[in-house]
Amino acid sequence: MKTIVSCILLIWICTCTARAQATYFTDILGKGFKQATIVQPADYEGSVTCTIVRKTTTEKSSKAVLYVHGFNDYFFQEEMAERFLNEGYNFYAVDLRKYGRSWLGHQKFNNVRDLSEYFADIDTTLNIIHQEGNAKVLLMGHSLGGLIVSMYADARSGKERFDAILLNSPMFDLTFKSGLKKTALPLMIKRAEKHPETLIDLGLNPLYGESLHKDYRGEWSYSLGFKPLIAPPVNFGWLRAVNMGQEKLSQGLQINKPVLVLHAAKSIDEKKWTDAMFSADAILNVSEVARQAQNIVGQYSIQAVPGGMHDLVLSKKPVREEVYSTIFNWAKRMVK
Repeated sequence: MKTIVSCILLIWICTCTARAQATYFTDILGKGFKQATIVQPADYEGSVTCTIVRKTTTEKSSKAVLYVHGFNDYFFQEEMAERFLNEGYNFYAVDLRKYGRSWLGHQKFNNVRDLSEYFADIDTTLNIIHQEGNAKVLLMGHSLGGLIVSMYADARSGKERFDAILLNSPMFDLTFKSGLKKTALPLMIKRAEKHPETLIDLGLNPLYGESLHKDYRGEWSYSLGFKPLIAPPVNFGWLRAVNMGQEKLSQGLQINKPVLVLHAAKSIDEKKWTDAMFSADAILNVSEVARQAQNIVGQYSIQAVPGGMHDLVLSKKPVREEVYSTIFNWAKRMVK
């Protein structure tokens, strides 16, 4: 009986996702960006939404890029969008449930118990992208979004609605500056099964935020409400979800479309400010990212970016110019 009910529920969710329609309004970014809120089936916290952000090319195009942000993040990278638009891609981004534009007052920011919860948001957005006349789609994920996109591609093997995958510093590693020991992690993950709401501070480096935001040492303007300098504590459920995703990657993810994995050339773990923050990854161990990326089963390329920061498209201008050159040279061959 439970199996029948589960099947009916799955069919209903898929039907709702396929029929989702986007009604766009002016986005908080302005400048021609539009946003649409999509209501999703409720979860363990109640009501759920995701938000699609779109800007289309001046000349009609049938190819698009979909950007999926990382942890403690949302879409704000206007320059990145404009670069894709200049290359003839209609630009789409999704603020996943409980992030950025999609956060609702009754929700805990970033809350998740299984990364597959985000698949409905990606499914919905890809369906709308195709409904709006796009025949070719490049799927792009940054940091945690890179891990989510990789898992999504494996789960949709044989039913892909995208043509290639671009990963910008994917979170293939769980090396946080929190003093967590390897012996403690399994205990927390085990506790998450019954107490997923127990909070823990990951201890992410606050200097990374300072290196980005224009009010501190960076050059970018974005909402510190949506992307604070210090990420709020996560819960054991989040930790378990990410760990399960990385464990699945370590066993091999089947991805049938070409994948480009980009990451910074080196990592940094500074306790006090140094300008070296502008030229290294302050969040992940890039050696581990490169090593774990080799567990992708399929056609993939891994490339280190000298001078790159964690979010490569927010690196200093000469570096990000190289990043865009690499991306578009690859995409010309893979997204035809």
